[in-house]
Amino acid sequence: MREVFHQSLEDVQARLVEISELVTIAVDKATRAFGTSDVALAEEVIEDDQVIDDKAIELDELAIEILARQQPVARDLRIVVAALRVSASLERMGDIAEHIAQLTRMRFPERAIPKGLKSTFIKMGELDVEAARTLTEVLRTEDLALVEKLRALEEELDDLHLAIFEKVLGETWKGEAAATVDATLASRYHERFADHAVSVAKKVAYLATGDWTPDTNAISIVAAGD
Repeated sequence: MREVFHQSLEDVQARLVEISELVTIAVDKATRAFGTSDVALAEEVIEDDQVIDDKAIELDELAIEILARQQPVARDLRIVVAALRVSASLERMGDIAEHIAQLTRMRFPERAIPKGLKSTFIKMGELDVEAARTLTEVLRTEDLALVEKLRALEEELDDLHLAIFEKVLGETWKGEAAATVDATLASRYHERFADHAVSVAKKVAYLATGDWTPDTNAISIVAAGD
C-alpha cells in the first residue's frame, strides 16, 4: 500500500514538471510573438492555454484522490497540499503567457511594443523564459541551489518593470494613451510571471527545509546534503 502511495506522489511530481514544461513553451512563444508582432505565434499560445488548464485540473483531481484514499499525514500531507498550490501557480503562469499573447493579437497588424521600449521588453521576455526553465528544473530535481537563481532573475525583472514605469511617467514620454496602457500591462505581466516562479520555488524549498523563508545558508546546507 505504501509503495502505491509513493508511486502516486511520483506521478504528482511528474505532472507538475510536465505542466511547467508547457508553461515554458507558452511564455517563450508569447514573448517572441510580442517582440515580433507574430500574430500566428500568439494565436498558438492562446489556443494551447486550454491544455495547461486541463492538465492542472487533472493534477488537482489526482491530489484530491490521494488525500481521500491515502489520508497522508506530516510531510506526505504537505507534499500533496503543496502540489495543489503549485498547480494553481503554474496555471496562472500559463494565463499570464496567454495575456501577453492577447496583447500581440489585439494590436496586430500594429506592433504591440510601444516605441522606445522594445529592448527592455525583449530582455524581460528572455528573463521570464529563463525563469520558467529554471523552475522546471527545480520541480524536476528539487535542486535548491536554483532557488537563489530564480530570486536574482525576479529582482532583475523588478528593476526593468520599474524602469518602464519611470519611462511612461516621464516628461519625455510621447506615447498615446493606448501605448501607455499596453506598456503598463505588458510590464506587469512579465514581472508577475517571475513572481509566481519564485513562489513555486519557495514551496519546494519549504518541503526540503521546513521553513517558508529559508536563508541562503539553510538552502546551501540542504543542497550540499543532497
